[in-house]
Amino acid sequence: MQIAIPVHDRTTPDAIYPFDARGIAKRPIFGALDPLKPGEHMRFVNDHNPIPLQQQRYGDKIEINYHNQGPQGVTIDFIVN
Repeated sequence: MQIAIPVHDRTTPDAIYPFDARGIAKRPIFGALDPLKPGEHMRFVNDHNPIPLQQQRYGDKIEINYHNQGPQGVTIDFIVN
């Protein structure tokens, strides 16, 4: 199964870029976060919580806001500072 990785063309009016990471390795996730500019958001969906890995790589460069977290998965906004 091929999974499309979103392109950050900055045309979304609210500057929130969705990223469904279920079944994807961590490198594409980094590739989706890296091009974001300060103030932009990535709405991240996954089957597990990636926060320790994200904090290890980005530290205080990203803000983390949970939308939901439970047995069915997690939805988080990563906001670039």
